Amino acid sequence: MYEASIDSELDPNVQLYNPNISEEDTFAKLKALLKRAVESSPFYQKKFREANIDIEKIKALEDLKLLPFTYKEELRDAYPLGLKAVPEAEVVRIHSSSGTTGKPVIIPYTRKDVDVWAEMMMRCYMLAGLSNLDRIQITPGYGLWTAGIGFQLGAERLGAMAIPTGPGNTEKQLEMLIDLKSTALASTSSYALLLAEEIEKRGLKDKIHLRVGIIGSERWSEKMRSRIENELGIETFDIYGLTEIYGPGIALDCSFHEGMHYWSDHLLFEIIDPITGEQLPEGTLGELVITTLTKEGAPLIRYRTRDLTRIIPGVCKCGCPFPRIDRILGRSDDRIKFKAVNIYPGQIEDVIHRVPGVSSEYQILLTRKNGRDSMTFRVEIENAEDPSIKQKTEKAIGKAFKDFIGVTVDVVGVKIGELPRSMKKTKRVIDEREL
Repeated sequence: MYEASIDSELDPNVQLYNPNISEEDTFAKLKALLKRAVESSPFYQKKFREANIDIEKIKALEDLKLLPFTYKEELRDAYPLGLKAVPEAEVVRIHSSSGTTGKPVIIPYTRKDVDVWAEMMMRCYMLAGLSNLDRIQITPGYGLWTAGIGFQLGAERLGAMAIPTGPGNTEKQLEMLIDLKSTALASTSSYALLLAEEIEKRGLKDKIHLRVGIIGSERWSEKMRSRIENELGIETFDIYGLTEIYGPGIALDCSFHEGMHYWSDHLLFEIIDPITGEQLPEGTLGELVITTLTKEGAPLIRYRTRDLTRIIPGVCKCGCPFPRIDRILGRSDDRIKFKAVNIYPGQIEDVIHRVPGVSSEYQILLTRKNGRDSMTFRVEIENAEDPSIKQKTEKAIGKAFKDFIGVTVDVVGVKIGELPRSMKKTKRVIDEREL
């Protein structure tokens, strides 16, 4: 349950229990953001001028739809510091996206931005039941990427012991888990699974002290969640964030695991139809759009995340007053187009969840021969060394694909642990049709 008895003296300024999240307060923050943008942001001065936007016409929250969207392509075009909305003397740090698909997006942070991010991360830890007595092993990367330093900021604000191992070096990770008695693990789901399998393989489960996993950076299914929890003996919490919007820590699921609470005193969420751009009502699946209400260094207004989710109506059973979004289903731009059918990762995970004896780990190979597309679906299954069980499970998966997605695929069952493991994000789709 969501308890107000957690030691709130860790930071007397944290608004975890009685946040000021009324519509009036949110609108006041939106108006202040718009004022800062037109006065201090060359990026939004130009954008609003070209869209003929008069911020004085924004009279209520419902007028948010009158403002133009902000796209990642625009952020790339602003490289290196075109998003800066404060004097350079106020920028204390920059972070950046990977830039694997073009110029990286560089986000400047002020001291207040860093403090707000640390507070949001601390709230996530508190919501997961962690305190200043915990020891948090941080495996995501450090540097320009936001992940590692974000997890560390929150741990330090909480007063917990941060163990900044960073990515890779599994031998050192296991050594730290055992010798330092880490109680919480921050990682991607792929790396948490890799560690779980190594711990199981080496018979180390009774030597570790983990009880909580804060898992993020990539989609992960309920089946994968169950495997990680069972093999490590922990409770996992799904954390959400983007480099453009601070980094990790803008939302986390509570112990009921019925959606992720997001910090609505700092962020304004809306859901839109990814095709028409129209706002959608609560409970409807669509694309998440975020406005950073209190960000100074690089504020973003109606930023299209491309992440597919919904705002969950009502108050959570845990008692936390902050609103929730559902776990991320996928991205509007990561769908697989196969034989005129759009397939999303969430649909694939739903298929394998329906078939007994199937692992969470899969890999898709898309090929084209003589103008005909083919999909090979490789998936780990239990007892794959038994030909009869393997054949029966492959047939069940193929039928599920046909029944629930409407496509025919070539299913290849492999043994548990046979597919590649990653210390970062696992690449699940290999598309060779354009090669």
